[in-house]
Amino acid sequence: MSLESILPVLAVLAVFAALLAGLRFMKAKGAGFTPRVFTALGLGIVLGIGIQLALGRGSDAATTALDWMSIVGQGYIALLKMLVMPLVFVAIVGAFTRTKVTENLGRISAVVLAVLLGTVAVAALTGWAAVAFSGLAGASFTDGSVDATKLDALQTSQQQVADLTLPQEVLSFIPTNVFADLAGTRATSTIAVVIFSAIVGLAYLKLRDKETEQAAFFKQLIDSLYGIVMRIVSMVLALTPYGVLALIAHVMATSDYAAILDLGKFVAVSYGAIVFMFAVHCLILLGNRVNPLTYLKKAFPVLSFAFVARTSAGAMPLNIETQTRALGVDEATANFSASFGMSIGQNGCAGIYPAMLATIIAPTVGIDVLSPAFVAGLVAVVVISSFGVAGVGGGATFASLIVLGTMGLPIEIVGLLASVEPLIDMGRTALNVSDSMVAGVTASNAVGDLDRAVLGDPAARVSGEGHAGV
Repeated sequence: MSLESILPVLAVLAVFAALLAGLRFMKAKGAGFTPRVFTALGLGIVLGIGIQLALGRGSDAATTALDWMSIVGQGYIALLKMLVMPLVFVAIVGAFTRTKVTENLGRISAVVLAVLLGTVAVAALTGWAAVAFSGLAGASFTDGSVDATKLDALQTSQQQVADLTLPQEVLSFIPTNVFADLAGTRATSTIAVVIFSAIVGLAYLKLRDKETEQAAFFKQLIDSLYGIVMRIVSMVLALTPYGVLALIAHVMATSDYAAILDLGKFVAVSYGAIVFMFAVHCLILLGNRVNPLTYLKKAFPVLSFAFVARTSAGAMPLNIETQTRALGVDEATANFSASFGMSIGQNGCAGIYPAMLATIIAPTVGIDVLSPAFVAGLVAVVVISSFGVAGVGGGATFASLIVLGTMGLPIEIVGLLASVEPLIDMGRTALNVSDSMVAGVTASNAVGDLDRAVLGDPAARVSGEGHAGV
């Protein structure tokens, strides 16, 4: 690069470094975790827009600057991904070793799954209705063309799931090589690790009945692993404000604002559907005699984290801590619901989004989206596809490709909406995390272990930083 092209890059990186230092200064002055995260969000928006205005979207200088900034943003995401499999394993196994009432485990699992799958079915109906009654079905933007490279990538992704029948998809959940699944080599690796961890937990219960000494040693080992993993989680989450700054700046610097304006109605309708599903969650809480306002106040730190960081996996430790220390959910239920909710029945990524895409594109191939057959088929496919796919990176894309492919619909719409997908993903991720917590509250209440004294204590809250202590 010439000196003239290097100087703008250096200027951007200098500003970025100064903003990082500013966030560090805020922490030194005692600013809370959530204010620093939202400050980083605002600074990232301003920085990203500034980069696009000053250097141009897609220019060599902008690309180089963002590439260096990605060390912070993508490095943060990589550290979160690093934690997913160890966290799922110790959380699930720990639910077996730390619980005192093991006979409730089957009922806890059943209630958690019922809530997750029931709400994802409602989310699918919500996504369908949002499109069908807003005029988006067969919208004009479906006539657009997708970049050939992007289309090839979508088709490659679809090939990974397109040839599986329903029985084969169920079989893919079973871990044949747990070490490969711990490495995340398959789209269904997360749910495979959940299943393996549950098997290990059941084996512990049987061992405890026969070999007390060995079981006690294993329990101590898992408790130690749990403590170590959660300490690592604390270290990584402390980097959240810096990661959010870099990630949001990248989104804003690379966004096509003209496309966003063109697709503004889709964004607005998507958030309308997300808000409606939050209302459904509140109704479920009312059914459990839990005040929705109390829930929203106590869940705000984890929901806001999920919103800005766009990762259900990264929110998992804060999810568990919020359930146990702020909402009064017992440890076993909190671990089950947070782990299952990361890979099963995600309302936003596996429910609303693929249902909306299918309903938008269906009229272009002559399908009546108001027909009962279409609606019933859509809901069934969405519920089935919500297993195992939604918890992996790019889960919404995978879930959408499965739904569209299964229903014989064109997949190009996934690429057409890529420019606004990150904006919607923020709300979707917060909804996913809320769903798992609502499942936890419901299951804990069902087995009589919900601590209402903790739930009703205004001081029982989680700040979002340093929460991972055990």
